Amino acid sequence: MAEGTTSRTPSTSPPSSEPEGDAYLNRRTLRRGSAGWLLLTGLGVAYVVSGDFSGWNIGLSKGGFGGLAVATLLMGAMYACLVFALAELSAILPTAGGGYGFARRALGTWGGFLTGTAILIEYILAPAAISIFIGDYVESLGLFGLESGWPVYLACFAIFIGIHLWGVGEALRFSLVVTAIAVAALLIFAVGAFTEFTAGGLDDIPVDDEAFGANSWLPFGLLGIWAAFPFGMWFFLGVEGVPLAAEEAKDPVRSMPKALAISMGILVLLALLTFFAASGARGSAAIQEAGNPLVVALQGDGDPTALSRFVNYAGLAGLVASFFSLIYAGSRQLFALSRAGYLPRFLSLTSRRKSPYLGLLIPGALGFALAAGTGNGARMLNIAVFGATISYALMALSHIVLRRREPELPRPYRTPGGVATSSVAFVLALSALVATFLVDKDAAFMALGVYAVALAYFALYSRHHLVARAPEEEFAALAAAEAELERK
Repeated sequence: MAEGTTSRTPSTSPPSSEPEGDAYLNRRTLRRGSAGWLLLTGLGVAYVVSGDFSGWNIGLSKGGFGGLAVATLLMGAMYACLVFALAELSAILPTAGGGYGFARRALGTWGGFLTGTAILIEYILAPAAISIFIGDYVESLGLFGLESGWPVYLACFAIFIGIHLWGVGEALRFSLVVTAIAVAALLIFAVGAFTEFTAGGLDDIPVDDEAFGANSWLPFGLLGIWAAFPFGMWFFLGVEGVPLAAEEAKDPVRSMPKALAISMGILVLLALLTFFAASGARGSAAIQEAGNPLVVALQGDGDPTALSRFVNYAGLAGLVASFFSLIYAGSRQLFALSRAGYLPRFLSLTSRRKSPYLGLLIPGALGFALAAGTGNGARMLNIAVFGATISYALMALSHIVLRRREPELPRPYRTPGGVATSSVAFVLALSALVATFLVDKDAAFMALGVYAVALAYFALYSRHHLVARAPEEEFAALAAAEAELERK
C-alpha cells in the first residue's frame, strides 16, 4: 500500500497509514543481539549513577535529612514496584518502544502517546540537567581553566552523541566501563567519608519553627517530606529505561527481568551508602545546595585532598555514564514513536550502522539549548521528574489493565504481588507528580505547556497517520483482533 493511503486496523484502532512493502521498516531497524544481561544491567545502573554524585542533595534544602530520608524510602519503594511490573511487561512486549509500547497495548493510542511523550520529556531534560552538573565538576577540578558554561555542555553533547552514532554495541560497552569506574568510586568515597562521620551532622539544618511538625530531623515540617520526593527519585531516575533496549538485546524475555532486578539492587545499596556518608561527613547544611556534594563532603572549604580529587574525577565519570546512557534511552523512545507515526517519521531513519541518527541529534540539540539557555540544573531536573512521574503512573496502570483484561496472556515472568505491586507504584507516582508543583511550580507548568503542544499535534494530525506495521502497533492490533474474535 502506498505512503499516505489509509487502512483500518482491527476493532477500535484509528485509521493508519501503512507505507509500501518492507522498505519503510528496513530503513528503520536497530542492531539486534548487541546486549546481554550484563550490558543491560550496566545500562540500568548507568542511567542513574549520576544521581549519587549530584542532584539528590538539593532535597536536603526542601525536607532536611529526615524529610529526604523518608522521601527516598518511599520513592525507592515506588521504583522497586515499578521495576517488578516492567520486568513482566518487557517479557511480554520486547520492543524498542518500552513504556510507550506497554501503554499502547493496554491503554490504546492515546495512552501510548501520553506515556511516550512523558518519557521523552524526561530523557531530553535529564541530560540537560546532567550536563550542567558535569560543568560544575569540571570547574571544581580546574581542568584547563574551564568554567561551567556552554562550551562544556556543547563538548558533552558532541562527543558522546558521536560515540552513539558509531554503534550501539560500542556505546553500551563504553557505558559499562565508565559505570564500573563510577560505582567503584562511590564505594571508595563511602569508606573515606565514614571515617569522618558524625551523627550530629545529619540534622544540622536550621529548623523552620513556623512549619507544621518541624523538628531537627524535619526542619521544614511534614510537608518537607513531600517536597523532597523529586530528589529522592534522583537516586533511581532512569532505571525504568532498560526495556528501551529490548530490540537490541540478546534473549530479552530472560535478560530484561534479570537486568532490571540486579540494577535496582545495586542502586538501592549505592543510595544508602552515598546518602548517609555524604550527609554525616560534613553535615547536611554544608552539602544541601552544592553542585558537587561528594567533593564538598570530603574537603569542605579546605584544600583538595587526594581522596576528594579522586572522587571529583570519578564523579565526572558517573555523570558522563548517566548522561551518555540517557541520550541512548531518549533516542530509542523517539525512534519507536516516530517509526509508528506518532511523531514525524523521518526521525526514525537509521544509519548504515543501525543508529537512529536524527533521534540522537535532534534531542541532543534541544538538550544543549536548554542547558546553555538556563544553566539551571535544578529546574531541568524538576521538569525531567515531571515527565517521569506521568510515565510511571501510566506504565503501572498498563500493568494493572493488562492483568485484568488479558489474564491468559503468556507471561514468562510474573510480577511478585501482581496488581497490588503495580498499584503501589501508581499511587506513589501520582504523589510524586504533585510534589513537582511544590518544588517548582513554574517548571511544572512549563512541562505542562510542552505536553499540551505535543497532544495537540497528536490529536490533530498524527493519530490519523499511524503506521500499522510498526511492532508496537502490530501487537495492539493482534490483541484487538483476538478480543473481537472472542466476542463473536
